[in-house]
Amino acid sequence: MIQKLGELLSNLFLKFMPNAFVFAILLTLTTALGSFFWVDTSVLEIIKSWYTGFFDLIGFAMQIALIIITGFSIALSPLVKRAIDALSKHLKTPSQVYLLVVFIGLLLSLISFGWLVITAVLARELALRVKGVHYPYLIACVYFSFNSWVFGLSSSIPLLLNSKKNFLIETGVLTEVIPTSLTLQSSLNLVMILFMVISAPIVMYILRPRSSKNKELKDLMISDEELEKSTIKEEASSLNLPFKTLSDSLNNSVLLQMIIVAMGLSYIVYHFSTKGLDLNFNIMIFIFIMFGMLLHKTPSRYVISMKRSSSNISGVLFQYPFYAGIMGIMLYTGLGDKLGQLMASVATLETYPLFAYLTGGIVNFAIPSAGGEFAVIGPSLINAVIELGAGLPDTQVTAMISRASLSAAYGESLSNMLQPFFLLIIIPIMGKGIKLQSRDVMGYLVLPFILFFIIQSLLVVYWPL
Repeated sequence: MIQKLGELLSNLFLKFMPNAFVFAILLTLTTALGSFFWVDTSVLEIIKSWYTGFFDLIGFAMQIALIIITGFSIALSPLVKRAIDALSKHLKTPSQVYLLVVFIGLLLSLISFGWLVITAVLARELALRVKGVHYPYLIACVYFSFNSWVFGLSSSIPLLLNSKKNFLIETGVLTEVIPTSLTLQSSLNLVMILFMVISAPIVMYILRPRSSKNKELKDLMISDEELEKSTIKEEASSLNLPFKTLSDSLNNSVLLQMIIVAMGLSYIVYHFSTKGLDLNFNIMIFIFIMFGMLLHKTPSRYVISMKRSSSNISGVLFQYPFYAGIMGIMLYTGLGDKLGQLMASVATLETYPLFAYLTGGIVNFAIPSAGGEFAVIGPSLINAVIELGAGLPDTQVTAMISRASLSAAYGESLSNMLQPFFLLIIIPIMGKGIKLQSRDVMGYLVLPFILFFIIQSLLVVYWPL
């Protein structure tokens, strides 16, 4: 019965959900209408706000693009291929693949949400080797495993609250940083991690489709070109001239590349020894580049790996500005602040975590970036909590702010399961060479979303911080 319901929801998404770009256009228009009717903003001001925000995420989009192609490049290395080959020998059934992919994805995303790329590569390679894997459902498994990032080392909002001179302190909303002992290391966050890591693989296992007819990776491929492609080493050799040249010697020099790798690894050691476990986007990209160069050994092979890795990232490059435009409307017309004020007007000391959770989830549809979303709703959220806590000890108010902030972060993360934005990280890898859209995947995430929404709602309200 559960599997049939999952299939029904998947079919509904196939019929009614447009592609990710059309989804972004519809969200743009919805946000604009909200500003026009609710905030009473003029059409010209809405358009100006849209344009002002349009390029605010260009740097972020470039970081995401580099995370995708540099991570994919590592996965194309011979060492990683041998490791996946060895792993696949122990996996005999699709069910084992679903369980392993979700579990590994959860652990990797706890370290950094950029490591979703590694999960996507692993899943695709396993789908090529294990017969009977329902490929759209496997993509849904990878995407669901992404949820654990909000509990982990790259969680944007807790890290922001713990940053000196963050925008909340500079604008007077907060007077001091909130340490991670009240957020990432809290009892609430730890139980969220435990619940997710244990239950998510089991839930995705239970909901797995019984049949993979016409849904295996080989069935969806437009051609067998990718399977027949020469290796990176073979392609690099084919570029050499038939006689010895200095240019070919440089192109295929292991020594030249290893000098750069040594410089890069030296900085990585310095970074973590002086800054602790600071896994920001820039250092993650740098690590991926250096390890990619190390594994591919020569400049020529690394260039080819990057060319192959970057052939399918158009969705990231042109869709991110549209979501930045939506964020601009929310931010510059005051619509985001209005939503925060709405929460403040109805929340009580008992219910504020739930309203923060709901607000985070709803606003995420317009601003699918935790940092960007909190820049819009964070001040109103925190001011509402401070107002509710008037007369209480400062330590208790700080704890309330921590709980509300975590709740908003959890809501933002889980609602991604109904929002195809971050599929843009997965599709360039798992959708390469096949006919597949977001609508083929999203229906399988509705039931997991409902289950985890209920459990998380109860935890944010009742579990002690």
